[in-house]
Amino acid sequence: MSGRTEGGVKEHGVGGNSLSKGALVCVLTILLPTPAFAHASDRGHVLLLPTGYYIAGGALAVAFSFLTLALLPPAALDRLWRRRLSLFTVKDHPRTVLSLLSFAGCVLLVATGLFGSRDPLSNPLPLVIWTLLWAGFTLLQGVLGDLWSWLNPWYGPWRVAFRVFSLRETEPSRLPKWLGYWPAFVLFFTFAWFELIDPAPDDPSRLAFAAAIYWLFSFAAILVFGYENWSRRGEFLTVFFSMVARFAPLQREKGRLDLGWPGVKLLAAEPLPASGTAFLLLALSSVSFDGLSRTFFWLGLFGVNPLEFPGRTALIGIGSFGLVLSFILLAALFALAVSLGQRLAGDRQPFEKAAGLLVWSIVPIALAYHIAHYLTALLVDGQYALVALSDPFALGWNLFGTADRMVEAGVVAGAESAWWLWNLQAGVIIAGHVLAVLIAHGLAWRIHPQPSRAALSQLPLTLLMIAYTIFGLWLLATPTAG
Repeated sequence: MSGRTEGGVKEHGVGGNSLSKGALVCVLTILLPTPAFAHASDRGHVLLLPTGYYIAGGALAVAFSFLTLALLPPAALDRLWRRRLSLFTVKDHPRTVLSLLSFAGCVLLVATGLFGSRDPLSNPLPLVIWTLLWAGFTLLQGVLGDLWSWLNPWYGPWRVAFRVFSLRETEPSRLPKWLGYWPAFVLFFTFAWFELIDPAPDDPSRLAFAAAIYWLFSFAAILVFGYENWSRRGEFLTVFFSMVARFAPLQREKGRLDLGWPGVKLLAAEPLPASGTAFLLLALSSVSFDGLSRTFFWLGLFGVNPLEFPGRTALIGIGSFGLVLSFILLAALFALAVSLGQRLAGDRQPFEKAAGLLVWSIVPIALAYHIAHYLTALLVDGQYALVALSDPFALGWNLFGTADRMVEAGVVAGAESAWWLWNLQAGVIIAGHVLAVLIAHGLAWRIHPQPSRAALSQLPLTLLMIAYTIFGLWLLATPTAG
């Protein structure tokens, strides 16, 4: 979701590029045609930074975290993890009402997609789905906990149907256990393909039909398999948001809201089956490929001139191949790291159990990539969303007093803004990997009670995280088209 123009060029550059080259890129950026593209903010600034130092520093930070944890006694770290502050009690009564309001909002948004403005920057549907929900709400889930369980647009209608039609709490036709998370995986992959590969994912009417069909499909599945069965393993948004919420420092248990360390709930998670492991790896690989797919490097592999970007329609085959390949490569590298770690530790536990437990350490990395990748979209397109929501059907309304608001694109443009933005993105990625190493060690101690074996088992996974840190920072720094 980066780049609303097909001809723009972004270079967070590496130190040593000449000013003449930078000026040439700027001129080309202005002159190239810019038809409507996917769903994110503008790009097109040139920032000359010594990114090699950032990459080296990030890799060293992750490596130092591993060495520090290898020397720390597990008991001391465990006591630190267990500390939490009890805040207040939260009741479940408003949940149905909030869900019904969320459902009503979904209906209204679909209506705006069908009958509102054709411009994706003026229609609230694409702005709410791609910017406020996918980019912004994921961040809230990772900080404030499981808000989605309250705003889920299926829960309220299901409760109404439950009472009106006297449905049983657990339907007889349960979702087969052997399916695991594969339904959610397939739906998530379809969603990622639509977001990253489809020629017009932010076309309001196209998106309205897709959203309506998905809501109806999921509600039908809930009626067949039961709400808990489908939402926990089939509905990909609920599965994704619940996994992300485990990282949040704010956690709600038995009606009480507590403040603890980020990621503490990941340490208590049960091992995921192979399907759940695949789901989390897809969450990371898809957002990584979104960044990779517009780099000069990736386009050059297929003979595409990034300065004459042909548009998404011409790249459907390449994009589909890349989306699948990125998942396969990440899954293979993760499996190799876990397998080598088990061998180094001399452990005979089932590979699936170790992989299903250690994959929870991917959550902070996936969340960090999500924040860093969509930050510019949130800052710019979030302003467009405020404007569009005040006049959802382009009829001259001003419901919230924001219809006449001027969108300030300068928040991500210019050398100064680009400097702090890049530093913030780089810092988020490095912090995500450091936290992932910390969580991976805590999970490893559950598999290998002996500290030396736990440290040995994490060496290959830490090397993978260091490599992914370098890859993530390179993605931020390398020139991109679109």
